[in-house]
Amino acid sequence: MTHDETAVVLVSGGMDSATAVYEASERGYDPLFLHTSYGQRTEDREYESARTLADVVDAADFLHIETEHLARIGASSLTDDDIDVDDADMESEEIPTSYVPFRNANLLAMATSYAEAQGASAVFIGAHAEDFAGYPDCRPAFFEAFQTVVDVGTKPETNITLEAPFVEWSKTDIAARGLELGVPYEHTWSCYRSEAPACGTCDSCAFRLQAFQRVGVRDPIEYDERPDYVD
Repeated sequence: MTHDETAVVLVSGGMDSATAVYEASERGYDPLFLHTSYGQRTEDREYESARTLADVVDAADFLHIETEHLARIGASSLTDDDIDVDDADMESEEIPTSYVPFRNANLLAMATSYAEAQGASAVFIGAHAEDFAGYPDCRPAFFEAFQTVVDVGTKPETNITLEAPFVEWSKTDIAARGLELGVPYEHTWSCYRSEAPACGTCDSCAFRLQAFQRVGVRDPIEYDERPDYVD
């Protein structure tokens, strides 16, 4: 199915959202980039990555919003310097310290506002299965519920579809799809700890490195450490 329409894509600067941009484009949407800085440790590098990707794909628009309230609310190792970013524990079923309370609801609310104002017909988010294993606001049920919020809370003539195309996929699936679509992963950033080089040992780095290792392609960004995460 193809569309001659626009879609708002939540673009963090990471590999999942970059792949979501290319997936939206593959489906015929013209992407409108929405990037938010919320006081995360690597916000400058993430913004640089999102801005570069927008230039690469010649995005129809790039909206950058600073959401300081998430940092002020705190309770996440991404926004609070007093909470350490944990090393990767890829078997844990606990909610990690990197969880930002109800972040995706905040981001999707802004994306819906932006989409309605621009007349966009979809909102894309790159959340996936290994996310919702630890983050409650990445579960399929959350996105289904938020679609109802969008339908009820927008104008009667507004029709916005919430798209989470990778919600049942692994990170490896996303990497494989992105390589197929030609996503320039060298312009993305996933590390929770550092803006250069990536640490290689936080949860986000570990899942990313594991995905590239499983598809047999070297991750093109720089790491301080490159552990082997393939059993």
